[in-house]
Amino acid sequence: MRIATSNRYDAAIDNLQKRQQDMAESQLQLTSGKRVNVASDDPVAAARAERDLATMARSDANQRALEASRNVALLGEAALGDATELLQQARETMVNAGNGSYTAGERQALAIKLQEIRNQLLTVANRPDGGGGFVFGGQGSNAPPFIDTTAGVTFVGQGGEALAASSERLNLTVDGNAVWLSAKSGNGVFETTSGTNIVTGLPNSGTGWITPGNVSNPQQLPYPVPSNVAPSTYAIEFSVSGGQTTYTILEDGIAMPSATTLPYSTSKSIEIPGRGMSVTVTGVPANGDTFNINQSDNNLSVFDALDEAIAGLKDTYNNTGQVQQLVNRGLSQIDALSGNFQRGRTALGETLNRMDGIESRISSLKLIAQTDRSAAEDLDMVEAISEFQNKQTGYDAALKSYAMVQKLSLFQYVNG
Repeated sequence: MRIATSNRYDAAIDNLQKRQQDMAESQLQLTSGKRVNVASDDPVAAARAERDLATMARSDANQRALEASRNVALLGEAALGDATELLQQARETMVNAGNGSYTAGERQALAIKLQEIRNQLLTVANRPDGGGGFVFGGQGSNAPPFIDTTAGVTFVGQGGEALAASSERLNLTVDGNAVWLSAKSGNGVFETTSGTNIVTGLPNSGTGWITPGNVSNPQQLPYPVPSNVAPSTYAIEFSVSGGQTTYTILEDGIAMPSATTLPYSTSKSIEIPGRGMSVTVTGVPANGDTFNINQSDNNLSVFDALDEAIAGLKDTYNNTGQVQQLVNRGLSQIDALSGNFQRGRTALGETLNRMDGIESRISSLKLIAQTDRSAAEDLDMVEAISEFQNKQTGYDAALKSYAMVQKLSLFQYVNG
């Protein structure tokens, strides 16, 4: 087979160019530290690297959402801590109001103190989150979620929580309606209130007052009832005749057979027969005075409770029994509200604990993606240097051999 000189030269040039290109690619890999610089280098590895990059981007976004949620949880926990301290001050004020030696003027001064505590609580409820929103804004609000009106403080936000765009459940707000306006009234099972005198049709005129009551037998409780069922109501009705005070217990307006015209003794426990509830009425009820027992509701508002106490302390016509009823009801409500705040703080604390686990998962997922991306596209530097040296040596040998072959022509031989 005859091999033309020009063909031999072209083949040698092509080989040199190929070796030069391979060496340039190796040099690029060494310079970048990447085995895959463009998708054509290794399409499968490039696709793996892109998937890992997307995973890392999602992890970074989840981390940012986590930090925003953690900030809200910390602010919410601190706010509820401040609110609990303010409620404790309100409780001490109510205890002082129950001092029998206090005059109406002194109780009015305590009402002013309660009003200031209420104002501070409203400020805490509208605490901003530092990002243009509000900690207790529910599902999001650009305006303060709690508005003080002539009818009391109302929640103008949307109940619930605003969630971050994340693969994990991360809230960016706290449900303000549930924390501030939805505590359990009474003792959490039932609520006792002072009623209306059935003779005069006016509020009770005696000095008797009723305690929040206790559960004596949980299995006999008539509460709670399903939402589509009207709960039973109970009333203790007092009668004074011939210097003797008796009471009758009514269920849904009808006297209970085993609780009719029973003798009354102050501070002695009164058992609602067969219903697992007991209460205590202290003082001297007037003829016709009544006290009511109803199922607790989840609608006890911090601000309504304080407004009720403030209005009662400002009333200069309250007798001793009415003052004691006011104080005991106020203390019962404040305790219920404090318990609701504590549950809110506990929930936020558990959320913060859960965030530690979420952060660990995010970090682990990002590390896995980084490791996989590195395996797909990073360069083995030792191997690459060795390969580059081999290619460099081969290229150098090709140049020398080409230079020698160029001299092996008939004309050069004749001229030589």
